[in-house]
Amino acid sequence: MTPTFPLSAIQGQPQLVQALLLAAIEPALGGVLIQGPRGTAKSTAARALADLLVPAPFVTLPLGASIEHVVGSIDLSKALSGNEVAFAPGLLAKAHGGVLYVDEINLLPDSIVDVLLDVAASGVNRVERDGISHDHAARFVLIGTMNPEEGMLRPQLLDRLGLCVQLANAQDPALRSAIVKARLRFDLDPAGFLVAHATQQKRMAERLQQARARCAEAADLPWSDAVHDEVARQCIEASVDGLRADLVMLRAARALAAWEDCEAIESRHVAEVAPLVLLHRENQMAGDAAQRQNQPSSTASVPAAEPSPELMPESYQAAPAPSAPPEQSTNPGQSSPPARNLEQPPSDWGKPQSMTSVPIAALQADALAQAAMEALAAKKARAPGLPR
Repeated sequence: MTPTFPLSAIQGQPQLVQALLLAAIEPALGGVLIQGPRGTAKSTAARALADLLVPAPFVTLPLGASIEHVVGSIDLSKALSGNEVAFAPGLLAKAHGGVLYVDEINLLPDSIVDVLLDVAASGVNRVERDGISHDHAARFVLIGTMNPEEGMLRPQLLDRLGLCVQLANAQDPALRSAIVKARLRFDLDPAGFLVAHATQQKRMAERLQQARARCAEAADLPWSDAVHDEVARQCIEASVDGLRADLVMLRAARALAAWEDCEAIESRHVAEVAPLVLLHRENQMAGDAAQRQNQPSSTASVPAAEPSPELMPESYQAAPAPSAPPEQSTNPGQSSPPARNLEQPPSDWGKPQSMTSVPIAALQADALAQAAMEALAAKKARAPGLPR
């Protein structure tokens, strides 16, 4: 069995370790999203948490997995050999009681991410497909990693991930050297490194089991009115949508109080877990607000801008509104001007037109394009023989 780097030996990422422990204590949090560059101990910490929950499986969900591979489907071998309809478990069943790790979760199809979040929150995987109706327990700690430069999750999915940690590269030379030295010692002598951290690992595992037991007791660690008020204040100040952030923050504060073996949940617990709960939700709200600010509320409420004549080709400019026909001259000797032949295209039809490059706003550009299309359609309608 390949040795695992111990969670107690991870340095420079205290928020990451705390978020993983809280998610392990309270599975109802819905998992942890880890954002950050490569090489910042994301997968190392996830494997270390599974090792701390021994005996617990560590299941990695590959990017190319299908929905059948994830939730399970009909057992084809039994169906073909014995005409028996049986259920073949998927990755969710294998991760029960342990850790389900998804690297680059933002690159997974939304349908699979939606299933992962549903099962992580409910603890039950229900399958209704291929003539199978089956459900089984699937309680695991969902850990997803992503690099924001490669794309973001949809806001609806982001909101359902309980906690979020933003990692950064170590900029302190002493800390950076300490992290590298620890990793080199582990790679050169894994057994000796594990022995050196065995006491810390044992103490951390015992605290984790005790905290999980306390959170499982419904009567233990109730939320006071002061804690509820503090959670409400934090979420209102962050301008988050809905009440999911309130519920996650209350559960995370309770998990932290259980980890610290406190007699009651205090406001300081709320303040400590608030950044983990609000980080991705505040970013989501800021992005939504900026998008609403840059876009009109509705096309009906914003009048279309009149295109500027000097920005359009001469042949594209709208013709003036027809005026009343001139009065017929009573003088028989006065001749009227010749009428224009409407069956022939304009004289400048098909010739290149000069354009003036002037910066214009998006709304004015849309109006110009619409006017150009209408003028082109009108010319095609007037000119026989042209393709329509």
